[in-house]
Amino acid sequence: MKKSIKSVVAFSLILNLIMVSPPQYVHATSNEDMDTNECFQEDGILGDISDLDTIRDIFASFSDEDELNWYYVGKGKDQTAEAPKESINFLKEKSSYYLGDTSNKILYLTFDEGYENGHTGQILDILKEYKVPAAFFVVKPYITKEPELIKRMVTEGHIVGNHSVHHPSMAQIHDKEKFQAELKGVEDAYKELIGEDMPKFFRPPMGKYSKESLQMTKDLGYKTIFWSFAYKDWLVNNQPSESHAIQKIGKGAHPGSIMLLHAVSTTNTNVLATVIKTLQEEGYEFKSLNDLPAE
Repeated sequence: MKKSIKSVVAFSLILNLIMVSPPQYVHATSNEDMDTNECFQEDGILGDISDLDTIRDIFASFSDEDELNWYYVGKGKDQTAEAPKESINFLKEKSSYYLGDTSNKILYLTFDEGYENGHTGQILDILKEYKVPAAFFVVKPYITKEPELIKRMVTEGHIVGNHSVHHPSMAQIHDKEKFQAELKGVEDAYKELIGEDMPKFFRPPMGKYSKESLQMTKDLGYKTIFWSFAYKDWLVNNQPSESHAIQKIGKGAHPGSIMLLHAVSTTNTNVLATVIKTLQEEGYEFKSLNDLPAE
């Protein structure tokens, strides 16, 4: 079966499963009543797929080069999210993480930084006040345009991670030299500014990946960092309400969660202190990606 045909079949099956899912499984929209059990992609939200096992054979037939979209299956408050069925069996061998220590109430806070929207300084102030370490995944233009913020992140003990030079789908880059250039360009800009090697953490742009791209990332010495919580927070002209954000983030927390927030979000900035304080009062501790369990 050709790749294009397989993709159409897989997508059709997913749509059929969503359509026949029980009523409690809904398509996520801008409505603030989204179910906590959901599959999330950074560039969109799918309703919960109630039975991915029925399409396992379709996904298993894909090649190592086929592009996949990251999502997770949320299980609700304090319950560990599940990884995609089509990639869960090879994530560990490819040094890819979406969870940390699930045996304790540990959270790993991460921010994606495609560009600066005027909020990162305040975010850093809040993290400093509550003594919370975080990781900021940046593209090369962010380093060149916002050197003082990058320096402050490093000085205050945060990780500055690699988010590529041009923010492409890494799964569509099969040439090893071109693939390496997307990561090395960020590394070089970071080292020129900070005088140290960049930490080896990579977040695939848009959550797009393949078995091949994860292996090439590993071969360059990186850990790939996905996530087990995120929500639709990146549309700067269509921000969620603060009450929805507080509820959504709180309900999505679970032991070992790698949490993805976008620093361009005004809402995230406004609720961050409340969210951190509430989660700490619930017994959660925030740790650095440097503290991820050994492979």
